[in-house]
Amino acid sequence: MHSQLKAGAIIVAAGSSERMGGVDKVMALLGGKPILARVVDTFQDCKLITQIVIVLSKPNLERGRQLVTEHNWSKVTDVCLGGRRRQDSVVAGLNRLHDCDWVVIHDGARPLLTEELIDRGLNEAEATGAAAAAIPVTDTIKAAGDDRLVQETLLRQNLWAVQTPQVFRLDIIAEAYHKADGEVTDDASLVEQLGYRVKLYMGAYDNIKITTPRDLALAEVLWQKHGK
Repeated sequence: MHSQLKAGAIIVAAGSSERMGGVDKVMALLGGKPILARVVDTFQDCKLITQIVIVLSKPNLERGRQLVTEHNWSKVTDVCLGGRRRQDSVVAGLNRLHDCDWVVIHDGARPLLTEELIDRGLNEAEATGAAAAAIPVTDTIKAAGDDRLVQETLLRQNLWAVQTPQVFRLDIIAEAYHKADGEVTDDASLVEQLGYRVKLYMGAYDNIKITTPRDLALAEVLWQKHGK
């Protein structure tokens, strides 16, 4: 990424943690530290990131603000309230970014993020204005109807499982959300709907999203493996 351009980060962490059995996933501990703190630490340490906005659910707002003070995250300019849907939370974050050319959007429940993944995303996005981390699918994927009868087996070599970070030129993602229609779980799909090209770049198999207690147990093992 050109050194004169400024990149902001939006950490989307306003989900309801329904599948965590009563544990709030972004405040659950990983290696003795809240998952959210693991994510913010990585963005704080990333030289290309100049501003961080954290988007939280109402019950977590106060704790989120405490964490900012405790960890001295100098790049965090806002801890704001998210919305009912993921896209509402992203818009809340976009509205609080200032003086940025690029935005990196990341799930607060993916704590095994690395600075390298952020840097690579910013570099890959330069050509098209949009890039998303993704990993090649290793399973055979079949498409089925509501009756669960197989309609087709998809060619595995063309299939990618999309992750975050996802990186966008600010004007492109702002336009995409301005024109958003219906519910989406993925920022890149909105950009695709407008006809922009999105570049997939190699994510990491360890960059898992924590949605269940089993995921958290796996993340703990991966965390130890990284020797962090």
